[in-house]
Formats: sequence, structure tokens, C-alpha cells
Amino acid sequence: MVSHDRPLGLAQGPNSSNVSDLEMEPWERLLEALKTMLLLPKTIIMKFVWRLFLAVLLIGKLSVGHGQPGPGQLRAEEGMTGLGKGAEDGEVMEEELRAPADETAKPDDRHPCAFWMGGVPGTPGHSGYPGRDGRDGRDGPRGEKGVRGDPGDKGEPGETGHVGATGPRGFPGTPGLKGARGESALSYHSAFSVGLTNMVPSTNVPIRFNKFFYNEHHHYDDLSGKFRCMLPGVYFFTYHLTVYTKDVKVSLYKNDKTVMFTYDQYVERNVDQASGSVVLRLKAGDEVWLQVYGEENVGGVYADNNNDSTFSGFLLYPDVPQTDSRR
Repeated sequence: MVSHDRPLGLAQGPNSSNVSDLEMEPWERLLEALKTMLLLPKTIIMKFVWRLFLAVLLIGKLSVGHGQPGPGQLRAEEGMTGLGKGAEDGEVMEEELRAPADETAKPDDRHPCAFWMGGVPGTPGHSGYPGRDGRDGRDGPRGEKGVRGDPGDKGEPGETGHVGATGPRGFPGTPGLKGARGESALSYHSAFSVGLTNMVPSTNVPIRFNKFFYNEHHHYDDLSGKFRCMLPGVYFFTYHLTVYTKDVKVSLYKNDKTVMFTYDQYVERNVDQASGSVVLRLKAGDEVWLQVYGEENVGGVYADNNNDSTFSGFLLYPDVPQTDSRR
């Protein structure tokens, strides 16, 4: 506790200089007090304001006579005594002001807690509204090219597209190699053409044609009246018969089997014709012939110097075995 006998009632702190406060200029003491006040809580500041009021009165006294208490100073000390506890608080305030700035914020254990304890913290205020979004930043520099990834899975086949337009005709290709020599078709011949010189004498037997137009290979036998196949293949046969005095019914045979029939009815005092043709596949040894089919009343096949009855046949193409020769 500082003694009341001192003129200013201000105690020196541990870090204060050796120069007495009374030796400082008034404006220096005021500036020092303001610096300290800015670092104190509100309660201490109010106490300091009261103490500053008393200091102003004291400074006015000192300006009249330095070192001796004047009437103003005595009245200030009497006011301080009359205030009682308020004066003691002012002395405590003086010591706190003298303390360094880093120690004024700490509580002083020498005084009751009512002089330094702060009030209850206030209720936190409401949160403010969010601020506006800031402006978009500038585009950064272009990054380096990344590493190439692995190939993806194979996709499903797409739908078939439309058929495109026909392209231009290409250039002719290179001619192929010459093929092997084949068998000549001229080497296979078989043909005959024969006729009658008189009326057919009998029925149900082969007609013996005794007039030869062509029979170079002798494939037609005039003794039997039959054509005998020497070259297998496809043949064409045809006949043209004059009908006179009787009706005519003839048939074409192949190996004792009837292939076809031709019938023509005779008209009195008239000459008529009966004809037919057929294509047959024959094997070597097959026989083909014509004969009257029935009784004598249908045997009107006739021939003389002015009327002919003919029977012809020839090979269309032979059955040649296929060869394995290739181009």
C-alpha cells in the first residue's frame, strides 16, 4: 500500500526509471498515462479517468510552486481522504498504471478480485450472411499430355450398311494359262438315213428299210432293220411315212420296249402322211427300230418312185468321261 504522505500518491513500478515523476514534464506524464490506459480493461480505465482528474488539479498546483504543497494540493488530498475507499482505489489504479504494459493485463494478487476480475462473457452474436461468390480465376496454363491409356473392349458389330453404288468397270485381267488339249468332238460320229422302195409286206416285225440316203458308219443294219448304238450318248430319231390304201399305226421301239406310237387314218382316193420324232439317251449296244403295230388292216405304209417313207437318226453329243486335267 502506498503512503498518503507522497504528494501524487503514485508508486513506482519495478521497471520505472530513476527519475522522479515530479521531475517529468506535465505533457510527458500525460502521454505516459494515455499509453498505459489503452492497454487496460474498461473498469480500470474508469478508475484512471478519476485519477486523471485529480492529477490535473495537482499539476496546476505544481505549476505555481514546485516542491511545496499549495492550497490546491491540500484540497485535492482532503478530497481524496473524504472519498475514503474511492481514494484507496485510485492509489491502486496509480500503481497499475506504473506497471509495464505486459503486466497490466494480469490480475494483481494483492487486491481483492473485484478490482481486476472481468465480467461474464456476453452471448455470441448471430452468424452473418454468407458472402458473395468471388470472381472466377483466370485459366491456368495447359497441362502436359497424359500417358496413353489401354485400348478399350471390342464393341458390338454394327448394323449392315446399305449396298453402295456399282463401281466403275475394272481393267481386264491377265489371260490364264493355255489349257490341255481336249478330245475333238469331230472324232465322234454316228448317223443314218434310210427309206423304203415298196409297201411294207408284214406287221409286228421291224420294218426293213432298203433304200440308203446315209449310212457311212453302218450303224443301221438293213438285214435286221435295227439301229445299233456304237457310241454312248444322246441321239435324235425321226420318221416320215406315206399312208396309202390302209390306215397306219406304227411304234418306235428301244430294246423290245415301245417308246412312242403314231396313228393315221386313211381317206379313200387320198395320200396321207404319218410322222414322229424323239430324243433318247443310249448306251453302247442299245437297239432302236420301227414296226407296224397291229393287224394287216393298219399296215398302210407305202412307197414308190414318187412317194417315200423314211427313217433317220444321229448322235447329238457323246457321253465322254470327265478328265482330271485343269488349267
